[in-house]
Amino acid sequence: MKVLVTGAGGQLGTDVVELFRNSGHEVLGCDRNKLNITDQAQCNQVIEIFHPDAIIHCAAYTAVDAAETDVDGAYLINATGTRNIAVAAEKVGAKLVYISTDYVFNGTSTTAYREYDNTDPQSVYGQSKRAGEILAQTLNSRYFIVRTSWVYGAHGNNFVKTMLRLGQEKPELQVVNDQKGSPTYTVHLAKFLIELVDTESYGIYHASGTGECTWYEFTQAILKEAEETLALKVTAKLVPCGTDQFPRPAPRPTNSVMDHVSIRTNGLSDFPHWKDALREFMLNQ
Repeated sequence: MKVLVTGAGGQLGTDVVELFRNSGHEVLGCDRNKLNITDQAQCNQVIEIFHPDAIIHCAAYTAVDAAETDVDGAYLINATGTRNIAVAAEKVGAKLVYISTDYVFNGTSTTAYREYDNTDPQSVYGQSKRAGEILAQTLNSRYFIVRTSWVYGAHGNNFVKTMLRLGQEKPELQVVNDQKGSPTYTVHLAKFLIELVDTESYGIYHASGTGECTWYEFTQAILKEAEETLALKVTAKLVPCGTDQFPRPAPRPTNSVMDHVSIRTNGLSDFPHWKDALREFMLNQ
């Protein structure tokens, strides 16, 4: 299969390119220098020439707090850019995988979110990603919307790397204990996408590590694995705190946990538990 990957230089895109190639696919990885997704003519040209069977659309504006004031910037990339990719994909008959987020929900549910629950994004980032979902669904007839959460991996900056560093530098670490979600390892997400894109089971998918934890519980596990797996010396004392102690421009979901109904009902392989995934990530460092 010929696969084009947008955002190929990013945290997820780097692993997607590598794992798709390793599984035998012909891959064109496009970073922002090779493909400006906000340029409709360039999207049409690049996609028409390569003529992919599938496009994994990882490129996104992900600066959650900056988006609150850079509204047009967020929509330009997450909405207009996605429209450009969706239209170009439809022209060549390519399947479209749009990577989305738990931020399309309001984060107040007392239960895990299912794929077809009503969306209600509370931040500009979430609203712009929801706009991208709508455009992908309406402009492409062979779409997969893949919502994920709390993503980390070997490439780029992420929460796990930050906590590993701060755990060795700081005497004390305050971490939020009233927001819960499901950490997701990029390698496992990329493997899921390989399995998914080989099907015609189109629709919306929730794709994250199984199980749930708070950011505080996640940090506890990170520092424990750092000591046991990497033999690092952790100096920081971990202290739980509330969201109100770290005010941010964009609201954070209290509950980001997503139920994987579509994975189960379509007979696809579910994700490992987030603790097992974290251990695997550490072993690969």
